[in-house]
Amino acid sequence: MAEEFILIPGRTSKQGTTLNEGKYTDGYLEEISTLQICEQDMQRLGLSDGDQVRMWNEIGEVTVPCKTSKGDELPPGLLFISYGMWSSALMGGDTQGSGMPDSKGLDVFLEPA
Repeated sequence: MAEEFILIPGRTSKQGTTLNEGKYTDGYLEEISTLQICEQDMQRLGLSDGDQVRMWNEIGEVTVPCKTSKGDELPPGLLFISYGMWSSALMGGDTQGSGMPDSKGLDVFLEPA
């Protein structure tokens, strides 16, 4: 059964370093396609690192692998994914005049795929 979460897309240092190697490298693609979930939510959902999860909202849907976030980086109920094609699939087109679509605090549903 799907559960509702808040998704925070953002940048990571690994994303930045692998970007310098190329947007089509395995390292870059892995970094932007992996959803980070806190340990408590991983256990509750019965997920292990590398499992596929389906995530969607009123804008779009993606299926991506997940991994446990490090330490206390994420509290329960909050998800993180690096900016990229998968995070963009869940963002609307309204930029409110800023040139950047709303990209923080996205309400999403998540379930094991």
